[in-house]
Amino acid sequence: MSGIDSSGISGLSDAKLEALVEMMYLAAAADGEFSDVERQQFVANLETLTDGRLGAERLENLLAQAARDLEASGRDARLSSVKDRLPEPGARRVALALAVQVMAADGIIRTSERELIMETAEVLEIDVDEAANMVKGVTS
Repeated sequence: MSGIDSSGISGLSDAKLEALVEMMYLAAAADGEFSDVERQQFVANLETLTDGRLGAERLENLLAQAARDLEASGRDARLSSVKDRLPEPGARRVALALAVQVMAADGIIRTSERELIMETAEVLEIDVDEAANMVKGVTS
């Protein structure tokens, strides 16, 4: 995970892992499409985060649950849920950085994705300038 300080997620619990998976899913789904390249970045991030301990079946179950939760309660509620499961500021920064990486994986950060980044930063209580720097870091 180049450019991501993973110190905020040491000792990753299942709840935190699930929150990070959901955050990356929300990022990938922001433009209405979960492309192959976004999925590849998503899986690469997860393998790094979990040292490969998350199997394909569990990942598919988590993605399906994230999709159902998004459909049932909407993006705002899901972002609040991620925030609640990631109480540490460092873990929240990692979540946002992962989201930015997934969104930038296809080489384009669309307007809807930029809006999600700024909305996510606000919900996670991350300075919007820091969020903008994260975007700049992956797009320059």
